Amino acid sequence: MGKNDTRILMQFAVLATVLTSAILVKEATSLTVCQIDTNDMQKCRPAVTGNNPPPPVNECCVMVRAANLECFCRYKIYLPLLGINPSKVVALVAKCGVTTIPPGCRA
Repeated sequence: MGKNDTRILMQFAVLATVLTSAILVKEATSLTVCQIDTNDMQKCRPAVTGNNPPPPVNECCVMVRAANLECFCRYKIYLPLLGINPSKVVALVAKCGVTTIPPGCRA
């Protein structure tokens, strides 16, 4: 494993720990990751999980449009570990009206 691979893995480990902690502790102080409040991420969870997810709610789309997608998409390969299908995230972004999808986010 190269030096860059190790660094990326460590960054993901930190991100996964932060996200998991925020999900498990509802009263946790919110954290911001890639301009997304970790507590706000829960508004989008139904739209990116399961076999037939419902359309995103408006509050989810507001968050998606404000997010730094280029930053967030660097972690897309790790989303399945959180029970999130990356292709459903790409669909969610489009459903929320975001037309400029960074190359790293495309399925």
